Amino acid sequence: MKFIGMLLIAIGVVDFVGSYMDFDLWSGFFGVQLPDLLWQFSAYIEMGLGYFIMSLSDREEMDLSDKEEE
Repeated sequence: MKFIGMLLIAIGVVDFVGSYMDFDLWSGFFGVQLPDLLWQFSAYIEMGLGYFIMSLSDREEMDLSDKEEE
């Protein structure tokens, strides 16, 4: 799960940087036309979702290590 989170964060960074370089990741690379409101915040959503997934993965690893110590 940690890899999926890192992948989403990387996609978000590419989307964020690309938006300043006139590169539209979603329509140019993926072929998906996003609504304007969603397009403006897509990089933040991707990075936030990636961070959330990574934090869930870290939490699961901590729970497993706590059970092993008992």
